Amino acid sequence: MDLLKNLFKGDKAIWIIFLFLCLVSVIEVFSAASTLTYKSGDHWEPITQHSLILMVGACIVVLVHNIPYKFFRVFPFFLLPISAVLLAFVTITGLVTGDRINGAARWMTFFGIQFQPSELAKMAVIIVTAFILSKFQEENGTNRKAFRWIMWITGVVFILIAPENGSTAVLLFGVVFLMMIIGRVPWQQLTKLAAAVVLMLGLFIGVVMAIPAEKLREVPMMHRVETWQNRIKGFFADSEAVPAAKYDIDKNAQVAHANIAIASSHIVGKMPGNSIQRDFLSQAFSDFIFAIIIEELGLVGGAFVAILYIWLLMRTGKIARKCDRSFPAFLVMGIALLLVSQALLNMMVAVGLFPVTGQPLPLISKGGTSTLINCAYIGMILSVSRYVNEMEARRKEEEERQKQQVQEAAIAALQTAAMNLAEQTKTDKDAQPNQ
Repeated sequence: MDLLKNLFKGDKAIWIIFLFLCLVSVIEVFSAASTLTYKSGDHWEPITQHSLILMVGACIVVLVHNIPYKFFRVFPFFLLPISAVLLAFVTITGLVTGDRINGAARWMTFFGIQFQPSELAKMAVIIVTAFILSKFQEENGTNRKAFRWIMWITGVVFILIAPENGSTAVLLFGVVFLMMIIGRVPWQQLTKLAAAVVLMLGLFIGVVMAIPAEKLREVPMMHRVETWQNRIKGFFADSEAVPAAKYDIDKNAQVAHANIAIASSHIVGKMPGNSIQRDFLSQAFSDFIFAIIIEELGLVGGAFVAILYIWLLMRTGKIARKCDRSFPAFLVMGIALLLVSQALLNMMVAVGLFPVTGQPLPLISKGGTSTLINCAYIGMILSVSRYVNEMEARRKEEEERQKQQVQEAAIAALQTAAMNLAEQTKTDKDAQPNQ
């Protein structure tokens, strides 16, 4: 028991959330990976590979949560340049060789291991933003210089990620914006930034939708313009205006099969392993796994998964409030906002409330780099919670020690008073015969 306590330190609720997410992941990936099973011819290969990654991820959680949070401030110094070089390399390789997966050059292979450099870049940006906000904290808010530093770093990473993975770039930018709100960056700067972003985003969407894809495809870094156009048009198209008999299910297959999966579910669902749409839904084990969760586990299962992420955000906020220093508080809030925002985006896509993106469901979707990095995020949150617990334990010990000292001083004072009273009484008695 003592070994388990020493091994699994930190907030118990975070550990429970992590274990539940892993449990849901194993069950649903095993069910949703039917297309991978068909391609490989091995029924156990997809889930065996995923379970192995989760076990490695669990080891990463244990390792990282035992690292003092102060060392996390060093990570961006090597993560930022490495991720920038790798992102540039992947993008240039995609342009030169045309080697892309699902139309995007997001992955690279190193010694047989495939990973996404954007995951390292996201971690670096979150940590460096927390560090800058903590360094520029003043009595009335954050110094205005912090905004410029954060925008320069985030802007460079955004430009490197956006051409191949626009949704990830936008998600990261949104999380950084929320962190600056929490970090008390002046509202004047944030308002100007928000207005500029809305204006540029509207202008970009207008240009993309107005100019034919054939012309834009010739522009460097715009090879995914047709995908963007189809997703925007598919989202805003009025599907109800098309008669059911004439509806082309293959034109927007992902959304159509996700809707079928959700509509065919009930309160408790079809139970794990009984999904039908997993055989037709592209990326059922990754980008659209939430639709399979609802199909198999029903509204109860979908609500349970959503509550886990909400609980993670609330619990992390509680940890942040207990921090006596700003860096760990900003760090855990940035991580929680990133994980929960990505989960929210994935779920909104699955239920048709947001255009299709390539965002997996954190710690549930089948993945390699993303799963391991998300496990490192959980380890960082647990590291800060371990620091908070140790700080509270020391504070309680100090309070108990002071309380004990007060009690001992009171007892000593009472004993001294009693002795003085006894001596005074004896002196009075000795003095009576002489009188």
